[in-house]
Amino acid sequence: MKYPFTAGRGQFIDRITAFPIPVIIIYIVIKFMRRSYDKERKATEEKTIAVQTLMSIISHDMRTPLMNIQGYLELLNTSIIDQQDRLVLEKALLKSTNNTMEMLSNLLQWSKSQMEGPNVNLVVVNLTTTLKATIEMESMHALKKNISLNYHIPPAMEVVADINMLQLVVRNLISNALKFTPGGGQISIKAEVISDKCKISVSDNGRGIPLDKQKNIFSINSESEFGTDNEKGIGLGLVLCKEFIERQGGKIGFESVPGIGSDFFIVIKLTPKTH
Repeated sequence: MKYPFTAGRGQFIDRITAFPIPVIIIYIVIKFMRRSYDKERKATEEKTIAVQTLMSIISHDMRTPLMNIQGYLELLNTSIIDQQDRLVLEKALLKSTNNTMEMLSNLLQWSKSQMEGPNVNLVVVNLTTTLKATIEMESMHALKKNISLNYHIPPAMEVVADINMLQLVVRNLISNALKFTPGGGQISIKAEVISDKCKISVSDNGRGIPLDKQKNIFSINSESEFGTDNEKGIGLGLVLCKEFIERQGGKIGFESVPGIGSDFFIVIKLTPKTH
């Protein structure tokens, strides 16, 4: 059989392609497989951390208020209590139940977002129409705490957002403001145009955030605190807000001065005709 390559250049080309090309192909394949493996491992680790965090929250933060509710109910059912003491206990029971419901709602939303991943449905919405029911519901909570809650949103303002996520974020920001603002305080909600964006601010004159806690305010590791009326949270509200706003292509931030108050804001996209 005749040798297929001519001496000189043909033999040189044969030798430089016979070994390096398969090696390069094998390297590329191995690198791709390694990258896929690392990606799957990271996703698995993140879900494991999420599950561990979830179990920690359930076993500690959720257990305490449920035990309080159980204790109130046992006291009401097994003891002879006069009407005045009964009213005090029932008020405490209602407060504990409301706090637990809020905690459970945030917990379920956060767990769902961790397990299912991004699922954003961006649509054009009128901001006043979208947030009116949420603000009115929180206004009822403000009334119970004797806090003045007012808002100013331009009637024609339209944004691009996921309706459910936006409502949850604003609800959590108002709820936080209510939690850390004493009776007689004020909370203001304002929407304004900043360049081609919409900035929604929730400002209060409450007790503010301690300086040593501000850097971790949006972290899952942030410590929850009791509100001015002994309200208890699990520290997931602001974590959810950050995650849901960023999934919509927006951003979240805050300014806070201890003893003076806090101003939380979110920035989302405006529709072209609004600006």
